[in-house]
Formats: sequence, structure tokens, C-alpha cells
Amino acid sequence: MGTVSKRPLAVITGASSGIGLELAKQCAANGFDLIICAEDAGIQTAAAQLQSQLAVQIQACQLDLATREGVEQLATEVRSAGRPVDALLLNAGVGVGGAFLETSLEAELKMVELNCNHTIHLAKRLVPDMVARRSGRVLVTASIASTTPSPYHTVYGATKAFVMSFAEGLRAELADTGVTVTALQPGPTDTNFFERAHMTETPIGRGEKDDPAEVAKRGFEAMMDGKDSVLAGGVKSRMQGLANEVLPETFKAKQSAKQAKPDGGAR
Repeated sequence: MGTVSKRPLAVITGASSGIGLELAKQCAANGFDLIICAEDAGIQTAAAQLQSQLAVQIQACQLDLATREGVEQLATEVRSAGRPVDALLLNAGVGVGGAFLETSLEAELKMVELNCNHTIHLAKRLVPDMVARRSGRVLVTASIASTTPSPYHTVYGATKAFVMSFAEGLRAELADTGVTVTALQPGPTDTNFFERAHMTETPIGRGEKDDPAEVAKRGFEAMMDGKDSVLAGGVKSRMQGLANEVLPETFKAKQSAKQAKPDGGAR
């Protein structure tokens, strides 16, 4: 990463676009140097964009974090920087929409590997050093889908329930270590998520979406404040997130199905 810097270092996964890129912008604007990672070539473009706007050091890693090898390589790159990690933002994730009986098993298993496995694996590699220093912040991108059944993106919802539970459990384990863990819970956000998940022909895919910059700002601030979780979207998303905490699972499942079931563009 060039000359040795005294700035804090943030590691951000899934940072080539969307919420991840906006999280990187928040970190850089607040004085962090960055190691950013994604599997697509857009990570190089994102690094160049950030470097042109902000006077921080940025290293881009194009790696597939749905593989063990990709996560190990990223951990090696982080260690090679020779600097402590002050903030770890585990954001990489994808979705797969559609009826479970019709969706691709291969696509869903790869989604589990990215959304769940990369979160555990990279945390296992980097968090122990943070605890040893008794200093650090961890942000895990979950979703408001983490607190409701998610018909027609059933496996995706399950992955987000997993990472939400992981974040909450790890936070409790790390109490009094100087390292905090925050779960970010966005609602529908204006990113390429719905296109990649093949959910554009659904009510939720066509509906109003939150600004990823605002979601990232709320998430970054919650992480720096050491909060346990944050409902980071607009008013509608935050109200839905709060309702998910009290409504019956059967009711939530029916409402979620109405929003996520493919309807061919019907209105």
C-alpha cells in the first residue's frame, strides 16, 4: 500500500458497487486507508474512483470470496500490509430469487458460500488479532430479511438470518474485549441486487428503494458508535424492520411472499 501510513485501516468486502462501495467511501472520508475486495473487475474501477477523490491509501483485491482460496488470499494480502485492521466490514453477498423448486442449486450453494462462509472465514482470520490488541470494529451486513421468513428468496433470507445470528453471538462473546460487532440491516436498496437475483419482475423489485449512500452512512456511524445493530434504510424500511420483531412468522411469511413472488410485471 505504498509508504507506511498512520491512518487506521479498514477492510471491506463486496466493495465494487452498491452498499459496499458506499461503505468504502464512508471509511475513506473519515480517514481510513482501505483494502477493498470483490470478485469483479469493478473493484479496480472503484479503487481508482476513491483514490481520485480522497487522500488515503487504497488497495484493491479482485478475489472470489465464495471460495476458501479467495478468502485465504485476502487474509494473506491483509497480513502483507503489515498493519493492524481497525475496521472489518463483512459486506459481500448476493441473492437468488424465485421458487425454491425452480432455482439453481449451484447458484444457491454458491450464495451460501459467499454470504455465510466468507463472513465466518474472514472473521476467523482477522478478528483474533483485533481482540489481541483490544481494539477494533466489525460490521456484518445482514438485512431486514434476517428477521422474517423469505418465500421466493428462501435461501437468501436464511443466509441473512445466519449472519445476523452470527453477528449477535460474536458480539456477546467479544464483550469487554475492546472489539465491537454491529449488524447492518438494510431494506430494499437501489443497487444491482435485484437484477443479479433475477427479482426485477417482482413487486419488491419494482418498488421504492433506499439510497445506498444513506444506508452506508447509517451503518458506518453505528459501527463507529459500537451499536449492536442498525435498521439503516428509510422510514418505510425501518418500520418494516421494527414490525418484524413483533409480528407472527406466518403473517410475515405471507406478506413477504406477496412482495417477492415473480409476477411477470403485473401491477
